[in-house]
Amino acid sequence: MPDQHQAKYVPAGSGPMYWGPGDRVTFLVTGAESQGGCFIVEGMVPPGGGPPPHVHHHEDESFYILEGTALFQAGGETIQAKPGDFVHIPRGTVHSLTNNGDGPARALVIISPAGPTGMQQFFEESFTPTTDPAATPPPISEALVQRMMAAGARNGVEFIVSQ
Repeated sequence: MPDQHQAKYVPAGSGPMYWGPGDRVTFLVTGAESQGGCFIVEGMVPPGGGPPPHVHHHEDESFYILEGTALFQAGGETIQAKPGDFVHIPRGTVHSLTNNGDGPARALVIISPAGPTGMQQFFEESFTPTTDPAATPPPISEALVQRMMAAGARNGVEFIVSQ
């Protein structure tokens, strides 16, 4: 377990990175490093990308938009977020986001609390590790979808499939 009194420095582009079908996450602070308080990532969504509608059953998720724009659908509300905007989504709320801009959208994403199951574990189990921030996302395949569904079920992430 990391020393709770030790500062952590993550130089730009150096945290563990994972590509999913609609976004890339770079780990900044893990649940172990925050004694379960939070999990913090930099999220980057290319134009047209973003996760499909889903629910987090174990944690809240907050976004501070750093660059670009993101269209959020959350709890029946539509939010057009731009740099400097903050969006908080309580656990149990169906939500999605789409980068509806022309360039990448980046956000500081805070997920709280960070337990033994949750978003960190979901990303590690289902997304593709990368060391190249300029790499392209993996193609959506049946294997990736199955990995995401299984990891979601184990980690309190439920994808909402429209009827």
